[in-house]
Amino acid sequence: MALHDVDGEAPSIVNASVTRTRNYLTAAEVETLMAAARRLTRYGHRDATMILIAYRHGLRASELCDLQWHQVELNVGRLHVRRRKRGTPSVHPMQGDEIRALRRLQREQGSRPHVFASERGGPMSPKSFGTLFARLGEHAPGSRLARTRTSWLPRTQPSWRRASAGGYCSAATSYRVPLIRTRAAIGAIRGT
Repeated sequence: MALHDVDGEAPSIVNASVTRTRNYLTAAEVETLMAAARRLTRYGHRDATMILIAYRHGLRASELCDLQWHQVELNVGRLHVRRRKRGTPSVHPMQGDEIRALRRLQREQGSRPHVFASERGGPMSPKSFGTLFARLGEHAPGSRLARTRTSWLPRTQPSWRRASAGGYCSAATSYRVPLIRTRAAIGAIRGT
């Protein structure tokens, strides 16, 4: 028994689960975005470090932009994360490349309270980080992230970093699922 519309034709509804592509970034795509940030933006190191920290720790744009230096312990390699949207604050271990990038950023910025400061010295806004992320996704060479504005496929979304955090924790390290959920502040692991 076939379904027919009022006109007698089959409905033209497309199943979203069939047409939807994955909504997370792989490690190679994050590296491509970081390389594009270093090459294309005025503050390339700051922008690449923002992408790295957001990817590794599953931070929302507002959490990343609100990050302050007193939350970062470079000597012991710890990051104190204050979550938004009823998330649980947590302490994350940092890897060597993150620590080196943050030390360099601290030397370049001087004595500003926020880790990721804008050109005027205040904190970066989540909107400007989202714009930067989308723009870098359009200019990433040889990647599925390089899309034109008229493409029907979605452009790079800042929320993909949070979805990628679960995959990073499980693939690159030997974290258990409860730890992944806690670290990335993810309610259900199947949503990543």
